[in-house]
Amino acid sequence: MINSPVQRASQAVGPVFQMSKLALACGLCVAGMGSAHAQQATPPASEQPAAANVLEAVVVTGIRGSLGSSMNLKRNAQGVVDGIVAEDIGKFPDTNLAESLQRISGVSIDRSIGEGSKVTVRGVGPDFNLVLLNGRQMPASSIADTSASNSRAFDFANLASESIAGIEVFKTSRAASPAGGIGATINIKTARPLDNPGLRASLGVKGVHDTSNGRLPDPLQGSEVTPEVSGIYSNTFADGKFGIAISGSYQERNLGYNQAAVANGWRPFAGDENNWGTIPQPGTPGSENIINRPGPTDIYSVPQNFAYSVNGIQRQRTNGQVTLQYKPINDLTATLDYTYSQNKIQTKRNELSVWFNFGPSSSSWNSGPVSSPKIYSETIVPATSDLSMGGAQYATKNENNSTGFNLAWKASNKLTLEFDAHHSTATSGADSPYGSNSSLGTASFTRGTTAVDFTQKFPVLSVAGGNIDASKMMVTGSSFRNSYMKSSIDQGQLTGNYKLSDESRLDFGMSLNKVDNRSAFSNVQRDTWGGATNAADYPDNVWRADSISPYFKQMSGHDSPALFNQFFTFDFETVRALAAKAAGDDSLYRASNQFTTDRKVQEKTQSGFLQYSTSWELGLPVNAAFGVRYEKTDVTATALVPTATGINWVANNEFSVQFGAPGYTTLEGSYKYFLPSVDVDVDVTRDVKARASYSETIGRPGWGDIQGGQTLNQLARIDGGTGAQGNPALKPLKSKNFDLSGEWYYGKASFLSLGYFKKNIENFIGTTTTQGTPFNLRTPAGGAFFKEAIAKGCVTSDITCIRNYIFLNKNGQGGVVRGKDDANGNQTGVIPGQASDPIATFAITTPANQRKDSLNGLEFNVQHMFGKSGFGVSANYTYVTSGLKYDNKNRGEQFALEGLSDSANLVGFYENDKWSVRVAYNWRDEFLTSRFDGTGLPNPVYTDAYGQVDVNIGYKLTEKLSLQAEVINLNDGVQRLHGRNKDQLLYATQTGPRYMFGARYTF
Repeated sequence: MINSPVQRASQAVGPVFQMSKLALACGLCVAGMGSAHAQQATPPASEQPAAANVLEAVVVTGIRGSLGSSMNLKRNAQGVVDGIVAEDIGKFPDTNLAESLQRISGVSIDRSIGEGSKVTVRGVGPDFNLVLLNGRQMPASSIADTSASNSRAFDFANLASESIAGIEVFKTSRAASPAGGIGATINIKTARPLDNPGLRASLGVKGVHDTSNGRLPDPLQGSEVTPEVSGIYSNTFADGKFGIAISGSYQERNLGYNQAAVANGWRPFAGDENNWGTIPQPGTPGSENIINRPGPTDIYSVPQNFAYSVNGIQRQRTNGQVTLQYKPINDLTATLDYTYSQNKIQTKRNELSVWFNFGPSSSSWNSGPVSSPKIYSETIVPATSDLSMGGAQYATKNENNSTGFNLAWKASNKLTLEFDAHHSTATSGADSPYGSNSSLGTASFTRGTTAVDFTQKFPVLSVAGGNIDASKMMVTGSSFRNSYMKSSIDQGQLTGNYKLSDESRLDFGMSLNKVDNRSAFSNVQRDTWGGATNAADYPDNVWRADSISPYFKQMSGHDSPALFNQFFTFDFETVRALAAKAAGDDSLYRASNQFTTDRKVQEKTQSGFLQYSTSWELGLPVNAAFGVRYEKTDVTATALVPTATGINWVANNEFSVQFGAPGYTTLEGSYKYFLPSVDVDVDVTRDVKARASYSETIGRPGWGDIQGGQTLNQLARIDGGTGAQGNPALKPLKSKNFDLSGEWYYGKASFLSLGYFKKNIENFIGTTTTQGTPFNLRTPAGGAFFKEAIAKGCVTSDITCIRNYIFLNKNGQGGVVRGKDDANGNQTGVIPGQASDPIATFAITTPANQRKDSLNGLEFNVQHMFGKSGFGVSANYTYVTSGLKYDNKNRGEQFALEGLSDSANLVGFYENDKWSVRVAYNWRDEFLTSRFDGTGLPNPVYTDAYGQVDVNIGYKLTEKLSLQAEVINLNDGVQRLHGRNKDQLLYATQTGPRYMFGARYTF
């Protein structure tokens, strides 16, 4: 018999059972799940079969039940859809939604503080995957450390998994789906009480021990064990006319990570270049200290700085949802729901760092054409440079609220209508008077010749100059940053379907959508890197001597005898208060709520769709859907940006742009698209299905790309500064998507599938850079005093000599103010640009639609149950390739696809009446993370291939009470990021395994 779209729409809802007591205890595992059906994400309740007309059946829960339901979702879907179903009420397969999603072929994740946070699907990054909650578009917010955020990416770390019934990943687009997901549209589903009548309830508790917390200095550690509590309650009343579902969870986690980093990036040069930062050319003084010097046509890079840091983090995550449903008659269902989540994170850090001023150096290099130093050393004699030991303390809060109303009405046997509206917000901001990212620079000026050995996974820092000395420590520069982001969505949708015949139907709908986004930023910064106060202002006992090596035991080379194995840790609040007291102004050491950068964007979208679904016999049963979606979006961008007033020379290689009162600018843009889609599937045999799909989708530009206003970065260099300007007239990315797949369902919960996909993407957003002179700012670099210092004997590249000459000889002239000598004998005042100095140039980057390219991929899936043995295995592999690759030999700006990588999963499990055991390995190949590193220059950032092993064990004491034990990151993986060359370290991060023990009771 033909499996028509109308039949599939009702089948996909899943059977509603008259359950035994055991089934009742486990039944909510499929609450609200449904399956992906041919026409809409959430089927109207009026289409569901009545429980009284269906025979009693046994509900299979646990790992096998979850995998079986996920397989059926895939099999019955229109287009290519994968998903995850809860194993039982309150029990999702992983503790984190992103970590569950990574088990799906083609889905890979970004990790933050040891947890999955954002997802990349089929090589398309987080900003271009659309996330829905029960079919509604969700806002997203995040915080950037040193600027206002521009990301649209949804952070799954904000949502606990206990109240989630399932997730659907739509890899092919349908006309009925909201626009915005080029990689995929991801629908998170929660329980609906009327879908599963009767009482359903579960209560779970866990204790969490994160070993990364124990790898920190004592002052940064939290409690060894932290609690997690979750519960879900669902019930129906008045003969199934009224239903309520309540879920909630609270989780605490204490963790940490230790990191070796070149956080401020690498400066690239051509082999024959002679510039500030270059190594000596052959035949010039110092060239004899260069081993295996890069050739004249090679590209090589030198590190801007190097640091070891220890970071302690405490997190509290609160989630809750209330759903009310009312069904006065069988054909009408009203649903009102409210969802809340809050994720609070507190961070403390201590570090040891050195900055390279590119003076006389010695180095050895690996071979080109893209070369990186094996050992990089700068000669500092006498030992009077700054040995920095900074600290940080700050806190952030992410909060999400969503209120929605849905009315589903079966107007007749042929016509169904549904109205849905919601208001949702996502807000991220500081949760501390010290801002969203704050740091105190502290130092003793006792550093001599400094070298870093990059030949091992753990870079070894060596410093000449003896032991650290508490009596010489002082606060230097500081920065108290405050980032804020809020996104809100007001959405109204009217959809319906009309049954044309037993084999065909017409779906239709329209939607009005308004998205408001605000990103704001302020920074209270002191550029007093030569010393803000005096060492005498700080009692010796505030500095606690410690060693570096014990915190990096997982990295080879941590015990090198050449390591400078000492640093001070300190209590941030104590030292901050002492610095504020010495300065006589506490506001210099607190974050400001007066945003100097404030950007607002509004998107208003009108959309509508038509989709025709039908079935016929063509020798074989064929199902097809043909649709078109219309999208029209108007963009208005208003920005408050700082007005630059001058440039000060504040330290050897740092120039600071000074700002006055900010001003507003407004820019506009618009676009509209018709987006067709076609899905066809053929039942080749009863167990074999073939699919083909074509669709066109769009991915909207990031907020930072379309925000108006030109901003200059505060930190400039001797050769000029940088800035950026948004472009609200940008077009979205547009993708033409092709999918072919074959699926063989050869056994109960067992299948094999192979799929090919291709995406032809245009309007990729790159950047254009223009050299400009905004605000006509004067710079001391290259001015009359600067040239005079060179004429008097300073070498052009010896910035220290030039700066000291100006202070010593031009004090009081042209506004130069002599400061006190720091411990290095250098001047600590500032040199402002003078009327006779040259005008500074700034490289202003503006986003632009630049090019098009394609990506291709293969997905392989296998899921096999070994009969009735209880053993099973699930594995997948995704191969993705594209012409959008980064050319490491090119120092200019270029476009490449970030996040593109192969990925694989292998999951083995065993399950019987008492025990359930699952071991999962997830692997992601190397990928491009960013096209700009900490220098602000166009430099690639790559994340190395990473694999992680997770283990989950459950034991059922009784039918209602079960115990669980979990281990996350059992293999203790180390994450590593690098630049143009694999030896060009950017970040090496050590976390640690996480152990969880808990119990769960179902009612």
